Amino acid sequence: MLIRRGRSGGFRLPVSILPQPDETTCGATCLHSIYRYWQAEEPLGGLVARMHRMPRGGTFAVFLANDALRRGYRASIYTYNLLVFDPTWFAGLKVNELSERLLRQREVKTGERLQEVTPAYLEFLALGGRLRFRDLTPQLLQRILKRRMPIITGVSATYLYRQAREYGPADLPDDIRGTPAGHFVVIAGYDPERERVLILDPYQPHPYGLTHEYWISASRAVGAILLGIVTHDANLLVVHPGPENRK
Repeated sequence: MLIRRGRSGGFRLPVSILPQPDETTCGATCLHSIYRYWQAEEPLGGLVARMHRMPRGGTFAVFLANDALRRGYRASIYTYNLLVFDPTWFAGLKVNELSERLLRQREVKTGERLQEVTPAYLEFLALGGRLRFRDLTPQLLQRILKRRMPIITGVSATYLYRQAREYGPADLPDDIRGTPAGHFVVIAGYDPERERVLILDPYQPHPYGLTHEYWISASRAVGAILLGIVTHDANLLVVHPGPENRK
């Protein structure tokens, strides 16, 4: 894959993204852009149709990752979701031990989202997915991107866009009754001189212009990713070809 480089030392990966078909298909649309980046073409509608959806709409990164793993890709999740993972679990636990912790946690916690995502994480580990726990910094984003791997990330759209929280079935802006909204975007470029990252955003309209890509400060991106924990979206997902689907 070619990397376009700027005068400031910044670069962008040749990733493109389609508009998401509806309010809840940002995750599938982001995964579709990654498949296209790795030269695997398929209609967006087919991917949307088979993607797991939560009862209230939307999906989580682990379901995107499992779709990729089933297709022969490699998938790594950098998690910052302390609602699901305890930091001590990453201090040398083997895969079977991590799976056992997830099962035990599911027995004593009754939260709807935890109950639904736990089997997905167990499948993720069984399929060979990798869970990572690293400090989230602009430098980590840069290191991943320099390996020519775009990043799907769950974010707090409320923080990213600096817009009102949302309320009701229609997700209308309401700064009093509203709650934070989650979203998926792709990070596809980095500008070290200006400390910015390139966001590919399947949603439109957004406050950063009329196209589906924009540069924002790396600090804003890091904050949006970490605050994604409010909606269980605090993660980075890196998908790349395995031996079965290398071109």
